[in-house]
Amino acid sequence: MGAVPLSMGWVFLGFSLAIVLLVGSASSARFDQLFQPTWAMDHFAYEGDTLKMKLDNYSGAGFQSKSKYMFGKVNIQIKLVEGDSAGTVTALYMSSEGPKHHEFDFEFLGNTTGEPYIVQTNVYVNGVGNREQRLNLWFDPTKDFHTYSILWNQRQVVFLVDQTPIRVHTNMEHKGVPFPRDQAMGVYSSIRNADDWATQGGRVKTDWSHAPFIASYRGFEIDGCECPVKVASVDNARRCTSGNGNGKRFWWDEPTLSELNVHQSHQLTWVRAHHMIYDYCTDTARFPSVPVECEHHGGRRIIRRRGRRIRRRIHRHSHRHHHHH
Repeated sequence: MGAVPLSMGWVFLGFSLAIVLLVGSASSARFDQLFQPTWAMDHFAYEGDTLKMKLDNYSGAGFQSKSKYMFGKVNIQIKLVEGDSAGTVTALYMSSEGPKHHEFDFEFLGNTTGEPYIVQTNVYVNGVGNREQRLNLWFDPTKDFHTYSILWNQRQVVFLVDQTPIRVHTNMEHKGVPFPRDQAMGVYSSIRNADDWATQGGRVKTDWSHAPFIASYRGFEIDGCECPVKVASVDNARRCTSGNGNGKRFWWDEPTLSELNVHQSHQLTWVRAHHMIYDYCTDTARFPSVPVECEHHGGRRIIRRRGRRIRRRIHRHSHRHHHHH
């Protein structure tokens, strides 16, 4: 099937969906096998195995997984908004529900043409976030598709870009730090206007003359323990853990995945040294005493360079800004 012209793509959503069932790539699932649009259905277009989601001055858009999961790995290929994307935020995240929710965030903060996209990650445990890290990528994420992944098991949460780890959140329960392993999580993505904080702390606003802003997605993969909605959290946790009398052995519980291997550790060190521009662990103004989980993440060694300027901006949006109901 040839590409549906964009103008038609937005209109004939139902028609495109019917066709897309016949195509799609073999290795990864089609969008509609794993996900469904959550809001602004008319802001979705399908071209072969690619989903395009748009932000205009009427609305952004979002989708979510049909199921919730405990542990496993999510991979999605994304091509971010080309050209002037200032004021826009494209987000990919896992989240549970309720006031004590857990959440693992990728947020892609748009920028003016020629300036680098910023990737912000965050981890919420029991409803508390404030664990922002920011980095620039080693490529232009608007020119091609790249794979963004979250690996989650009993021992760690790992954020990866093209399978290079950019962040690890380690289980430090033995030090009294709660770790997210008791709530099933859905997978979500959205594109929205966030020009109150996204670009240079909100100083640069969205230029609607450049709309629509389009993020493209393909290669949808979720390899995790699917959780029935009606099953209690404690039972899901038991069912999704290797051993536990359930006779199961999940690949993500293998000892080799309880921490990064040597090669991955070197990759993470490289990312932190060359691409990280903010780390909450080193922000002494916000956290006069080092957050306990930071001791495992490389402490306060690096990123003094631009800490103060970015710190003021990060403070402005410590409220939740994803969920759109």
